[in-house]
Amino acid sequence: MRVPLSWLREYVDLPATETGRDVQAKLVAVGLEVETVEQTGAGLKGPLVVGKVLTIEELEGFKKPIRFCTVDVGAANGTGEPQEIVCGARNFAVGDKVVVVLPGAVLPGDFAIASRKTYGKTSHGMICSGDELGMGDDGSGGIIVLPPEHEVGTDAIELLQLVDEVLDIAVTPDRGYCLSMRGVARETAIAYGLPLRDPALLDVPAPNAYGYPVQVADPIGCSRFTARTVVGLQPEARSPIWLQRRLQKAGMRPISLAVDVTNYVMLELGQPLHAYDRTRIDGPIGVRRAERGEKLTTLDGAVRVLDPADLVITDNRGPIGLAGVMGGANTEIADAEEDTRTTEVVIEAAHFDAISIARTARRHKLASEASKRFERGVDPQAAAAAAQRTVDLLVLLAGGTAEAGVTEVTAPSGPRTITMAADHPDKVAGVAYGRETVVRRLQEVGCDVYGQDELLVTAPSWRPDLNEPNDLAEEVIRLEGYENLPSTLPTPPSGRGLTDRQRLHRRVGRALAGAGYVEALNYPFTGEAVLDQLGLAADDARRRTVKLVNPLSDEEPSLRTTLLPGLLGALRRNDGRGSHDLALFETGLVFRPTGRETKPVRLPVDRRPSDEEIAALDAALPRQPRHAAVVLAGAREQAGWWGKGRPADWADSVEAARTIAREAGVDLTVRAGQHAPWHPGRCAALYVSVNGEETLFGHAGELHPRVIKELHLPERTCAMEVELDVLEQAVDGALQAPRISTFPVATQDVALVVAQDVPAADVEQALREGAGELLESLRLFDVFTGEQIGGGHKSLAYALRFRAADRTLTVDEATAARDAAVALAAERTGAVLRGA
Repeated sequence: MRVPLSWLREYVDLPATETGRDVQAKLVAVGLEVETVEQTGAGLKGPLVVGKVLTIEELEGFKKPIRFCTVDVGAANGTGEPQEIVCGARNFAVGDKVVVVLPGAVLPGDFAIASRKTYGKTSHGMICSGDELGMGDDGSGGIIVLPPEHEVGTDAIELLQLVDEVLDIAVTPDRGYCLSMRGVARETAIAYGLPLRDPALLDVPAPNAYGYPVQVADPIGCSRFTARTVVGLQPEARSPIWLQRRLQKAGMRPISLAVDVTNYVMLELGQPLHAYDRTRIDGPIGVRRAERGEKLTTLDGAVRVLDPADLVITDNRGPIGLAGVMGGANTEIADAEEDTRTTEVVIEAAHFDAISIARTARRHKLASEASKRFERGVDPQAAAAAAQRTVDLLVLLAGGTAEAGVTEVTAPSGPRTITMAADHPDKVAGVAYGRETVVRRLQEVGCDVYGQDELLVTAPSWRPDLNEPNDLAEEVIRLEGYENLPSTLPTPPSGRGLTDRQRLHRRVGRALAGAGYVEALNYPFTGEAVLDQLGLAADDARRRTVKLVNPLSDEEPSLRTTLLPGLLGALRRNDGRGSHDLALFETGLVFRPTGRETKPVRLPVDRRPSDEEIAALDAALPRQPRHAAVVLAGAREQAGWWGKGRPADWADSVEAARTIAREAGVDLTVRAGQHAPWHPGRCAALYVSVNGEETLFGHAGELHPRVIKELHLPERTCAMEVELDVLEQAVDGALQAPRISTFPVATQDVALVVAQDVPAADVEQALREGAGELLESLRLFDVFTGEQIGGGHKSLAYALRFRAADRTLTVDEATAARDAAVALAAERTGAVLRGA
């Protein structure tokens, strides 16, 4: 809502020294979001005057039409002689009154005006358009042509109200009454402690039987409909400058007098109105729901197929307007330039259901100034006053005559009353306001308040957001000042904090970040298309998804069963934008239906649910394990003076899983595996021990080339995904810190030849068990295949580190431990010491 300060002063007697910034601070203090204060006419310097065009000479020989004009500016130029000006606009004629800027003036944008030679003539000034003066579009498409009654030489800066301040207010959905000057003026008056001149306090005639006939078939959708008629409008009447300027400052374009008046009253009182050309209405005006298949051509020229839920305005021919959103073209007010000009209008001021209007506007993708107000709540009591204000302006400005008939159709309704303890705002804010302050503040916002300890509050008609005691408490607190609320930090009970599960999840995230991965948070939604691209089999458990009733996107209607689609999408986007060396990770829930879910129960809102009801609700939920996943592409180590660097490969994804397992103090076993979407020959199955049994933890490796092609990923993209809940089960008690021995280490290397199909993990496990307690660590540092060791075999080279906690090991002890390890490996896997 754009609020000109000069207009605001009509309703509140602000101190003359108050600037827009001062008003902004006051309104922000009472809870309005004033985003900016615009200085209109900033940098403008005269002389800028009214001139009369005396002669026009068409200049020939140029690419575009150019006119050489003489303009009478009175004594404004110091000589009284006609001013010679070159102008390219063509929307004015001899005798028209125009706005002239003379040499020495400065226009907005620091545009200095001086006499200069152009098109073979000397131009002493400029005939101005609205854009050049910072007024915005006035619909003329050229320079400003003023009404003939303005005197030559009049100061145009004051006439056009060019210097002003405009407050731009972001009105939240619960403060719809502030989409009007009346609402903002009320808040301003409260903020300054000044009286308000309410523009809605008008003498309105009582309804009678002589008004234009109206039939409301849906009183729920339309609870009030007021109709007034004005005849004898002067077709040539134009909106006065003050009216046009207020509309322009408020962000609206002047169109025609009748339309401008309805827009002006809407901005003033917050009540949307519509003016119908009475000669184009066939029979009574009706309000009903649309019939399936009905069509309406709206004022924007679009033909709209109506929905049965749409509320429409009708006559005998059918729909003539989309109620509360936009009128129809068949009853549009005729433009002043049309052959058949409007001289009789029917004014509609109605109150429509907010939810119905909001849904209609969204259904037709047709947001308007009217729908924006109706869906936020319009004062139903303001309809009659708005209609009267419109009639008064049309009579005053267009020379019309108001007919005596007044139509008002209303549905029965009562005031909204709220019972609240007088000290309720005190308890909410933690501040002792006292009953007098609470009552005074509620009365300032328009409430009627009765009672002592228990207050009976009647909410004003323009505040549909006041429905319960907490709403009233908010009004008291905001008007007393949020900045006056005490800041008190709660004291948590001792002995509580993060659970073991929460600590593990945080450690995993920190460990991955420390390993060079960047966290990416993705939406938890997926679709069948991406599961197809991942190459998941038809019976894959990840294809059983939980579908949402109201998904954000029809392409992703289900909850995710794996983290990889979101991470791979983030990797693809970043790669496409020039970041080619990527390492991303995410931890989050996935959703796996078990098939045993029950129908969810609807929990009560008037009491705490019972333990049985909460258990029934939990039983309706799918299994929601927490996963961790990484994706890699590009260089894992950058090239530089230190070396050539290296690309990310499958081993890095496996190492990410090892990093996670180390954070939990769990040993990870890596075996060859096959699992979509990984490459069948470069996929590692990851296992941990849970209650003594080897349990699948996740998978890691290089993605299948077909998946990389389908998802448009970089070549050799790698990924890892593990289930943290399994890791949590594998944790055996508290994480033990390593014991550091002060005695030296004894290193023994061993190379074993095994069959090609023997997993390195089996060899490693046998070496660990055979080496016994003296083994500190075991690392595979080389894998070799070749003719030297025979076909169908491979050589695995391990580095074994031995250390004792209480002594320095002898060579014989280290060798004996190594030999025991090799012997057990030979027994279990058929390993042969290389070179033996």
